[in-house]
Amino acid sequence: MTIIAPLRIGVIGLGGAAAMMLPTLAAHPGVRIVGGADTRPDARARFAADFNAPAHETAERLCADGAIDAVYIATPHRFHAQQAIAAAENGKHVIVEKPMALTLTDCDAMIAAAERNGVYLVVGHTHGFAAPIRKICDIVRSGELGPLAMISTWNYNNYLYRPRWPEELDTGHGGGIIYNQVPHQVDVVRLIGGGLVRSVRSMTWTLDPTRPTEGSHMTFLQFEEGAAASMVFSAYDHFDSDEFHFWIGEAGEEKSPDGHGRVRAALRALGDPVAETALKVSRNYGSQSAGIWGGDLARRHHGHFGVTIVSCAEGDLRPSADGVLIYGRNGRMEVPVEPVKAFPDKFGVVDELIDAIARDRVPLHDGRWGKATLEVCQGILTSARERREVMLSFQVADGGR
Repeated sequence: MTIIAPLRIGVIGLGGAAAMMLPTLAAHPGVRIVGGADTRPDARARFAADFNAPAHETAERLCADGAIDAVYIATPHRFHAQQAIAAAENGKHVIVEKPMALTLTDCDAMIAAAERNGVYLVVGHTHGFAAPIRKICDIVRSGELGPLAMISTWNYNNYLYRPRWPEELDTGHGGGIIYNQVPHQVDVVRLIGGGLVRSVRSMTWTLDPTRPTEGSHMTFLQFEEGAAASMVFSAYDHFDSDEFHFWIGEAGEEKSPDGHGRVRAALRALGDPVAETALKVSRNYGSQSAGIWGGDLARRHHGHFGVTIVSCAEGDLRPSADGVLIYGRNGRMEVPVEPVKAFPDKFGVVDELIDAIARDRVPLHDGRWGKATLEVCQGILTSARERREVMLSFQVADGGR
């Protein structure tokens, strides 16, 4: 497939995820938004007005549009596989939101479709594209701090009490933290650790019967080459781990330190699931109260996903608000990293697809990498359920390159 710059992208699913990605797509110099798809008429009308581009009722119609080079899939998880396969069969490159799919079998079908049709597939684990994480990976790979030993990452936030659809609280439909939040943790530690996770040992908890899905986990990963990672996540809106990250939020925004419990209280004030669903709808792209999530970069820092500390033989590293902190034999120093380009900053996801096309090479976050990350997440669920260590079989290093 011959691509003439800029890359012409169509967006499948004009909901909350798309609202966060559209500012990046609109601001990226190598991209032009040329189509959208959603079942909701109001979202299609808003999209057509915002981008002067056609908005289709189905993903299939968008995938068949010859004016589109690539698609960005931001629909509920259960649709990822069928829509990615439809795009590939129509010769479109694909960026798909995490998780890549809900089963390893679906991952295999997506990989096969992309390879059969000569297109590239990128799985958008956006926090793995964060510039400070990439810088940490470079430092670890360089060997300047000696061999890697440990990666510790933990994130305490209010995820479970933000407005949710019922399926978002059902693990069987891809709900809860293991499919929605933990893939970010897994992707980050796999990138830093080299990708090849040997085994998983985990515990998960469902602590609120009104939110009947996993809301917290504690997991130990062992890598093939001897390093290890510990991951902790709690979504119950009690402690906020941004207290340990300079009061900078996940998207790089500055936060107030007195917000503990506010999201939980706001949800309780709604009173019932019908009101919660209405609030969720009101925040989707296309509703009267929601649009594209963009804004001024004046007080923005690098996004992050909780607190991550990487330990090598001769020093420790962690992301800072604007770079990477190195704690070595000569004390602490900060390595600045280029400022963000957009808010939210998701340029790295798009850059990886464009680079793959331009250089004709497998992207780092390709289908096999996405499948390996999903395997770890499923291993967490299995380990917690069966109270045992789970050995892994489909891990890859460096995206399979």
